[in-house]
Amino acid sequence: MRLSVPSSSPSEALAAPALRARADIPERFKWNLSSIYKDWQAWQHAYDELDRRIDDFASLQGTLSGPDPLLRALQLRDEMGQLEYKVWYFASLWYDQDQRDNEINARRQQVQILFAKAAQAAAWFDPELLQVPLTTVEQWMAGRPALAVYRFALEDLYRQQEHVLDEKGEHLLSLSSRFSGAPNDAYAALSTADVKHPEVKLPSGTDVTLTYGQYRAILATNRDQGDRAAAFREFHKIFGANVNTYASLYNAVLQRDWFHSQARGYKTTLDAALHGNNIPPAVVENLIAQTRAGTEPLRRYHRLRKKALGLATYHIYDATVPLVDVDRQYPYQDVLGWLPESVAPLGADYQRHMRGILDGQCIDVYENPGKKSGAYSAPVYGCQPYMLLNYNDTLDAVFTLAHEMGHSMHTVLSHAHQPFVYAGYTIFVAEVPSTLGEGLFLNFMLDRTQDEGERIVLLQHAIDGIVGTFYTQVMFADYELQAHRLVEEGKPVTADVLAEIYFALLAAYHGDAMDYDEESRLTWARIPHFYSAPYYVYQYATCFASSAQLMKQLTSGAEAERREAIDRYLTLLKSGGSDHPMTLLKRAGVDLSKPEAVYAVVEHLDTLVTELERAVADREQN
Repeated sequence: MRLSVPSSSPSEALAAPALRARADIPERFKWNLSSIYKDWQAWQHAYDELDRRIDDFASLQGTLSGPDPLLRALQLRDEMGQLEYKVWYFASLWYDQDQRDNEINARRQQVQILFAKAAQAAAWFDPELLQVPLTTVEQWMAGRPALAVYRFALEDLYRQQEHVLDEKGEHLLSLSSRFSGAPNDAYAALSTADVKHPEVKLPSGTDVTLTYGQYRAILATNRDQGDRAAAFREFHKIFGANVNTYASLYNAVLQRDWFHSQARGYKTTLDAALHGNNIPPAVVENLIAQTRAGTEPLRRYHRLRKKALGLATYHIYDATVPLVDVDRQYPYQDVLGWLPESVAPLGADYQRHMRGILDGQCIDVYENPGKKSGAYSAPVYGCQPYMLLNYNDTLDAVFTLAHEMGHSMHTVLSHAHQPFVYAGYTIFVAEVPSTLGEGLFLNFMLDRTQDEGERIVLLQHAIDGIVGTFYTQVMFADYELQAHRLVEEGKPVTADVLAEIYFALLAAYHGDAMDYDEESRLTWARIPHFYSAPYYVYQYATCFASSAQLMKQLTSGAEAERREAIDRYLTLLKSGGSDHPMTLLKRAGVDLSKPEAVYAVVEHLDTLVTELERAVADREQN
């Protein structure tokens, strides 16, 4: 659940631990899944039990005639949900240890098939319940505390009632949903499975096979601007060769979203995407407008980079190469002590919970052959959260751990304080504790470092996080909104139209701080989120804005004000999904309908850029 930032330097990449077979990695660095199920026999027993309960739930159709039958259905649905968490994650986590294992993959797919059965078995519930007047359901809840637990969930269903179709309509839409993933599947096949990676000789004389990983590595580590430029041009040729096909696939995404929006009676695709979480469309529209107005610190950063790197021209492919190289390793064992120290402002109880995760054999630390790449925190209900890492002793790996730890702490506090129905939290809130955890860790690292080079690397890492998680994601959201409005207004969607939108956005956000290349017009074609999860990326930005404002409240002002801010923040983490995300954030001290949250990001970036300017100048003088 994290947007990755490239490693800070070539020296860091060289410091990565040697790849080891899983059997050669000490047990203390591997997760122990026995807290979910003791073995596969126990898993199979739970799987069979879930299958029976799915049939039991289907048999309840037509029975919602009173409070007791409704409570029975809701409680059975919760029991199914708890089993689903454990049955799924036991198979999924095993698979992610080594994705070459076909037997485990078959069990994982077995669960997915069962989930499809569960969805079909439960399709009757919402339409049937909505036939009962809300006033009647409220009377039922008033007389039964056990049923009143579900008040928010039930009232929220009625809030969305106008967009729930009758049983035939819902059935028809469920059938059409089978085709919803086709554009993304085709995109994945075209951009990954069937792609022909070019063999390229860089101007420096190096021969490379330009995979996405190699492309990212060149832009993040290669000091030769000519090499970076050549890699940029050649990589975008992959997409330029099929740009009209990518436009057709993206048009299919836009048309699909507009179809579902109209079918459910929404005025726009944005309304449809936001209504489930009760988020006003103005939140996204204002986010875009306010971010566009606050781009000067972003432009300052790029101007500083151009000067510090000694470049006559400055392009997108120059934006991630490190300003300095620091030969510094961050062994995992060291970080285990630093992380709890970094969150000291949140209190001793928070630190105790974090140490429990770090010592609980629920983190899979190092890479092994076949292991899933990247990092995540898995919220296994009824157990501790499990965390997958591919730790390689780099600064990026350290911040990835801090990020995922924020998710895990959110899970621990939410599961401990909420009934199952509200134990999960929405994406709109999820990235707040993860990015705030990174912010606290950055402060800790800056306070302890005595090395000028490391300070520059830390500041660049923090700034790149703001650029990648906030400004870039808002620009992507801006693009998605403009593209979706094309189909809503009945306008054509072509490769040229999409390229013009994207190119104009690059200029709007970066201004004269960048020199623009024609290949940049193709960048829209290679952004996976556009095809897989439209209207998703803006939530990275709103979460980042929320955490920036919360950080300001937690770390500044009078002591009493800070204590109150900390209490509100911890209450947010404990609240899970017990209310709409905007409401939960507002209680914590963040009102995303107002511009202050975006201003907090802009101010923070401005401060960091000023610190980086000072650090670079000091290093040059010395």
